[in-house]
Amino acid sequence: MSVLRTVRRRRGRDQAAQVSRLHARAVADRDAGRLSPALAAGEHALKIVEHGPGEFSPDAAVVWNTIGTIREAMCDYDGAGSAYRRAAAILDRHNDDDTVVPARITVTSSSARLHRILGRLDAAERLYLAAITAAENHYGTGAVEVATLLNDLAVVYKYAARFDDAEALYRRALGIVEAAGGPDRIDAAPIWHNLGGVEHARGRFVDGEIYARRSVQIRETVLGPDHVAVAADLAALAALVQEQQRFGEAEKLYRRVIVIFEAAFGPIHYELGVNYNNLAALHAARGKLREAENLYQRALDIKQRLLGHNHPDVAMTLHNLAMLYTQQGDNDRARDLFGRAVGIFESSLGPEHPKTARSRTELDALPHSDTPRA
Repeated sequence: MSVLRTVRRRRGRDQAAQVSRLHARAVADRDAGRLSPALAAGEHALKIVEHGPGEFSPDAAVVWNTIGTIREAMCDYDGAGSAYRRAAAILDRHNDDDTVVPARITVTSSSARLHRILGRLDAAERLYLAAITAAENHYGTGAVEVATLLNDLAVVYKYAARFDDAEALYRRALGIVEAAGGPDRIDAAPIWHNLGGVEHARGRFVDGEIYARRSVQIRETVLGPDHVAVAADLAALAALVQEQQRFGEAEKLYRRVIVIFEAAFGPIHYELGVNYNNLAALHAARGKLREAENLYQRALDIKQRLLGHNHPDVAMTLHNLAMLYTQQGDNDRARDLFGRAVGIFESSLGPEHPKTARSRTELDALPHSDTPRA
């Protein structure tokens, strides 16, 4: 019996080491955009955990959450939601165990992020606030883990057009991160990126460009020039450069972004939809209307396939395509798309949101019928 117990203990240590290696590989592959290998490693780790510590162990919850993040990156939002719910249900079985608090915070944050991606901003805010409170109690108010959650909640506020609230949280998060590791710490890059996004939304493009370039500098130094996180920073920078009418520079940045994302994710991915939309807007601004229309349609197809037909990101591309048709004098098609955009924005963001108001204003400005062309 004693020999058997020794074998079992050794086997347990070997299994734990194997799970740790597989989980680390899944996370590294996910972060580098290698999503199929990441999912395979995560699912392999889960099988070992379920045959070892068990399917209801906290370790299983951690792996389920990682699988959820991979599926989220693959734009499999149903699969991600299912994985996050599975992780939360497992952790609910361990309410009296303080050691699972970090895992519970992580899973709550993951669920909040998914709600934000799907346009459910009230639910996202509620979950992030719960995660922040738990993290402050567990780690302390000056912990980097708290800064990460503050940054994530600020993104929700930015989407809700609560720009002052978003900036306040970004500044607080940046202070925590820089106090912990200095101004070049990798954790600071997404905060600089997001500060640039707030300034973009406010129309302060020069300030936004400064912040965006800071993010690119940090992540290129740490991750290399072809990392998907760098591509996200470059996309934000391109949008700010475009707003300043530096179209040639912006187009080069967008094309570099698309190359990186296509290499990492293939032809159908949310980030590609976003950047096709942005490149289309650039072409429209330069008067290249046919190229712009093709890219808007491509962006719309990707977004509708991944997000459904009633997501605010879909409405944004509908609005942009309607603007293009207005530019071409095709008021009937523009009216239809503006109407669809208004309906989506009203139901998802509310009737007073700036995006709703903008689409409604454009719709109301259209003549009731097209004037026949000579």
